[in-house]
Amino acid sequence: MISTQDAIDSLFLERACELARRGAGGTSPNPPVGAVVVANGSIVGEGYHHRAGEPHAEPLALRAAGERARGATLYVSLEPCNHHGRTPPCSHAVAGSGIVRAVVGTRDPNPRTAGGGIAYLRGRGIAVDVADDEHARDLIAPFARAVTARRPFVTLKLAMSLDGFVASRRGEQQWLTGQEARTLVRELRIVHDAVAVGAGTVRIDNPQLTVRPAHVRERNYLRAVFSRSGDLDPGSRVFQPVPHYDPTLVLSGDLLASLRELHERGIASVLCEGGPDLAAQLLHAHLVDRLILLVAPTFLAGPDAVPVVPGLRPGSIEGAYVQSAERLGPDLVITATMQDV
Repeated sequence: MISTQDAIDSLFLERACELARRGAGGTSPNPPVGAVVVANGSIVGEGYHHRAGEPHAEPLALRAAGERARGATLYVSLEPCNHHGRTPPCSHAVAGSGIVRAVVGTRDPNPRTAGGGIAYLRGRGIAVDVADDEHARDLIAPFARAVTARRPFVTLKLAMSLDGFVASRRGEQQWLTGQEARTLVRELRIVHDAVAVGAGTVRIDNPQLTVRPAHVRERNYLRAVFSRSGDLDPGSRVFQPVPHYDPTLVLSGDLLASLRELHERGIASVLCEGGPDLAAQLLHAHLVDRLILLVAPTFLAGPDAVPVVPGLRPGSIEGAYVQSAERLGPDLVITATMQDV
């Protein structure tokens, strides 16, 4: 049975996570973080990390609370940092504010800094409870993958028909999903550091791979193309200069080596929008962290139809955990986490 205090903690921690999502896409290479100060059952201060280099969530929430932070509880989606970077340690700001209790959504996943903020607060008499909250963990999943695996967090987006095909024949450009799903894809581009496709997608679809309308953040976005041969038309739209985008990168090594190269360039998350061949390679190499399937209410089966993941056999790819399934306009959006990576 959930206690009243647990229910209250969950409510305010949910608000901290909701605030954190507002910063998603702008805080890289830092994770998005939200914080809420609660006194006598009421919120007296809120804050979230807007973008890298600017104040973190905790100082903003404490500043909003002012003297009301004394004797209050801080709810924060991620363990407060305990090291000097472009901003001072958040743990020090919390300890000096008069906060008497902190509820942390999840621990810092970085092995070099994990637990430091919690230990600092407890060492100064502040009670700290770690919720190990699923939503808080999901918020920092890209950051956690980057710091523990030395490669970016990979989101694979696939659009397919109800019967599991992407086109009625290979080499044919075919829109499957509605406008609402296409808007979702543009929103996904905002919250990832890079968007990547395979060479085949560049040749067939000639995409630009940009956020529309333009979304400005401190760090430029990156477009990347996986191509073994490097034989691409330099006049393709993906290579055209775009404000707030770094020059498009062509990756010719194997997939893991290419992802590691992106990591070395400071890329923490990649949205892969490639075609069936790239999807199959990523899945079979166990390099997909999140899978987003856009299912259109149409059928494409035929002798030349192209399957969404070529060569997929029952049991060949396991470990997918469905997080959500929802209707978006005429289409179905399924989001799954890959547990076997």
